[in-house]
Amino acid sequence: MEGKVTGITGFGAFVSLPEGKSGMVHISEVANSFVSDIKEFIKEGDTVRVKVISIDDAGRINLSIKRAAENPAPRGQQPAARSGGFERRAPRPRQGGRMAQSKQPRDPASLTFEDKLKMFMADSESRMADIRHNTDRKSGSRRRK
Repeated sequence: MEGKVTGITGFGAFVSLPEGKSGMVHISEVANSFVSDIKEFIKEGDTVRVKVISIDDAGRINLSIKRAAENPAPRGQQPAARSGGFERRAPRPRQGGRMAQSKQPRDPASLTFEDKLKMFMADSESRMADIRHNTDRKSGSRRRK
């Protein structure tokens, strides 16, 4: 459907939809490439073609510009699986040679956005903890307490 951009924030754009409704396009749903400044892609007052991704329990409408631009798959065919911007990696060896405990990986096409986000956040948190640990060890900040 088409809508008019009514406001732009650092994290996305608000779009006025038909029937007096409005929704939000998150910055990650504006273009297929990395978007650091949403104003480089759209501006207030622009008419944009959007696709409704979801409507949450509070009634907020989540929209996507990049998915509206994609060609829909013919009926009966599934679109190619997308990784959601990150790859599923094999578990990394941890300190002491232990492997990360993980569940059996599911088919990426069956994962919801929330599942992908949860996996990404867990992996990111683990990597950040490893970085903090190694940085603290090198600077000796933990031993000085």
